[in-house]
Amino acid sequence: MAPNVEQQTCEIISCFFDDLESTEVRTQGWPFETDGKDDGDDFDPVIIADKLREVADDLNEEFLKPHITIIQQAAADMVVEEFAHSVDSICKAFVTQKAEVAPEFQLLRASMALGMYVKKTCPEMKTAIQSAMTNFINSRLTHWITQQGGWKEVSTKL
Repeated sequence: MAPNVEQQTCEIISCFFDDLESTEVRTQGWPFETDGKDDGDDFDPVIIADKLREVADDLNEEFLKPHITIIQQAAADMVVEEFAHSVDSICKAFVTQKAEVAPEFQLLRASMALGMYVKKTCPEMKTAIQSAMTNFINSRLTHWITQQGGWKEVSTKL
């Protein structure tokens, strides 16, 4: 059965927002082998979330700061919309990105960077931003992630 990219996205975003300590605890002792058949699915949301954190760390905070106030002031039902608008704006403003990089990678990078920045600066918004990021990626990038062969393949290109 093909992996459900939307469900995998939820798992990845959840791991992305976990504290680093809990991520390290969950991965201690891994990988391990089971006695069952290998289904060929090496999907590991913890590893992918770690790679996405690295990508997010590379984006200059100056591109992110102006969007925090807007997101903070958004009504609860508007956070998803404001998050998406902010990601689009960051992608347009970030002109130093190589032209050959797919726009989907730029969207992914900007969404992860904005999510990480909000988590650091506004921890009270963690749940709302986690939901907004999941919604954004599932609505804007699921088709592209599927075309790439799933999250595992996308993570190898990060």
